[in-house]
Amino acid sequence: MATESHCCHSHGAADPEIPPLGRKLRIVGAVFLGVLLLSFVPALQPLNESLLAYLRIIWWAVLLGLLLGGIIDYFVPDGFVIRFLGQRSKLTLIYAVVAGFLMSACSHGILAIAIQLYKKGASVPAVITFLLASPWANLPMTILMFGFFGFKAVYIVLGAMAIALVTGLIFTALDGLGWIEGPSAAAEPGDLSWDRVTNFDAGKAAKGMAAGAVSLGNMVLWWILIGILAAAIIGAYVPEHWFMNYVGPDFTGMLVTLLFATIIEVCSEGSSPIAFEIFAKTGALGNPFIFLMAGVATDYTEIGLLWSNIGKRTAIWLPVVTVPQILLLAAFFNHL
Repeated sequence: MATESHCCHSHGAADPEIPPLGRKLRIVGAVFLGVLLLSFVPALQPLNESLLAYLRIIWWAVLLGLLLGGIIDYFVPDGFVIRFLGQRSKLTLIYAVVAGFLMSACSHGILAIAIQLYKKGASVPAVITFLLASPWANLPMTILMFGFFGFKAVYIVLGAMAIALVTGLIFTALDGLGWIEGPSAAAEPGDLSWDRVTNFDAGKAAKGMAAGAVSLGNMVLWWILIGILAAAIIGAYVPEHWFMNYVGPDFTGMLVTLLFATIIEVCSEGSSPIAFEIFAKTGALGNPFIFLMAGVATDYTEIGLLWSNIGKRTAIWLPVVTVPQILLLAAFFNHL
């Protein structure tokens, strides 16, 4: 039976069987469904509306992330990922930013892809760079940011890219010191064969992609469901006016924004309207930037996934390295 941590398979091995749903996913999924059904009680209508709103926002992004993860798992050779994202070089980090820009899934959809890239052999610095750049510097979100913020969206997008690159460089230094985890052991064969593309078989491909997607779902979906539950409760019972009153452009407001971003962030498409509301209320760009970037860098869903799939040192260093950069850039943006 496949374990919950297993994700990848070697191209030289037999085509994988579709694994069963993992224990953690079954437990958290049952709790989530129970809360969702309970929310239809009239007294819990705000919770019901909040849950359904989040589900409408995030369902396609999660499915897209799992689908892309399954495609990567089945078709992309380990050696290809190692060649472009597995090296310890500055060029590798640039490749990771470009790859993030080309992705169209939101932060939690990107999580599935990022973990899959790690299992395929991407270095930890490249994975972290990819993870930070993707939600806010990707092409669809860049367009959406310009819709909300106008030309000032350039600051958000370039700020996200800059933090992703700087963080990647710092993680490269940490990697050299042995202070973070190394590459996935699954990447060692370094297979460069594209036989599953050149000898395409629709039936085998569908089964192989499904196996990869389900294995990936066992790793990430239970974390995502926990994140949705927490965010929906806050969205239902924390008054919007109270939230807006405490996120001003001063240092205290920035820290409060950081705290809420850590708790609330569920999906980039869902966070961007809230960020615009903060911008409209405060007239400052720094606080929305904190809400967008810190949601990715400090979100417990992402930290938990990094902890359980890469290692605790990588998970701990992520907020330690990124939060000071985010606060400094935000303070600069608030004075533009």
